[in-house]
Amino acid sequence: MTDTLSLTQQLISRRSSTPDDAGCQALMQERLAPLGFRFETITSNGVINLWARRGEASPVVCFAGHTDVVPSGPLDQWHSDPFTPTIRDGILYGRGASDMKASLAAFVTSIEDFVARHPGHTGSIALLITSDEEGSATDGTVKVVEMLAARGEKIDCCIVGEPTCVAQLGDTIKNGRRGSLSGRLTVKGIQGHIAYPHLVRNPIHQAAPAIAELAAIEWDRGNAYFPPTSWQISNIHGGTGATNVVPGTVEIRFNFRHSTASSKDSLKTRVHEVLERHGLEYDLEWEESGKPYLTPRGSLVEAISAAIKEVTGLDPELSTTGGTSDGRFIADICAQVVEFGPMNASIHKLNENVPVAALEPLRAIYLKTLEKLLSQ
Repeated sequence: MTDTLSLTQQLISRRSSTPDDAGCQALMQERLAPLGFRFETITSNGVINLWARRGEASPVVCFAGHTDVVPSGPLDQWHSDPFTPTIRDGILYGRGASDMKASLAAFVTSIEDFVARHPGHTGSIALLITSDEEGSATDGTVKVVEMLAARGEKIDCCIVGEPTCVAQLGDTIKNGRRGSLSGRLTVKGIQGHIAYPHLVRNPIHQAAPAIAELAAIEWDRGNAYFPPTSWQISNIHGGTGATNVVPGTVEIRFNFRHSTASSKDSLKTRVHEVLERHGLEYDLEWEESGKPYLTPRGSLVEAISAAIKEVTGLDPELSTTGGTSDGRFIADICAQVVEFGPMNASIHKLNENVPVAALEPLRAIYLKTLEKLLSQ
């Protein structure tokens, strides 16, 4: 029983379904307080956030993560209680095991080891922890970032503990994420009896050519780190349910997952140009849920890549695939943000798990990264 395994089990046993922290942050504070950290708790609409820092100087190396987990789902389909950490055949099962309580535990134990070895280290160590990553993410990390920005406090390097690895620990680092821009388009027509087409204007028929054009557009070609921007429809709603009525409106919901090669404004402009060219009468509401960000090769990527190589023997792949993460908020005050954590194959699934054998290497990778960045 290692310290990292023990702490992971303690965190899993706390029923921290989003946005409930369930005492996870208090447990982490208990471990870090003897090391000289100072703590600030930021609460917002029932969400608990923690900013912890040891040291006053730069560079500031931050570990970021979340204590909240997604709902467990049907309990009768779990092989053991999702909040009773259980080891079977070398695998630790429990909700949040890989997303992301193993990383939180490894944050703490790596910091404990680092401070013991380097009590007079350069720079500062920080943690930014929220209980609102799996939910709406409106009262979590973004609130801490706003607080830090208001007082001019910056982060130099940030490691987000999201589960990034695919086949084995160390194979993948996320060094950026695509932005997410959604639209709700309502195309207006004239409702009427389907047998009298000269008295109606079918908005579905009118929208179809514009949809075809939007689907065929090459928005950009991506770049060295990002795939091309993607435009996808997620929902189309139109009609009254009757088979003899032409609807008065059709609603189309779509989403861009876009790289740094396109801005939200350029994408919006091009969509409106298509709709106007097709002569549509429409309303279009936009929502940005995440800005794209990218950390190219530099001190942080090189440090964590070298640490992974030393611990696992692997040369990690840099990737920007997947959905959004809280890195999108942290990038506003931090020039270098990466994500690295355990395997992601079981996240959000029934019987979520993490190999016990991955926990100590994960701690060692975080420790060696700290040593490369702060013990020079």
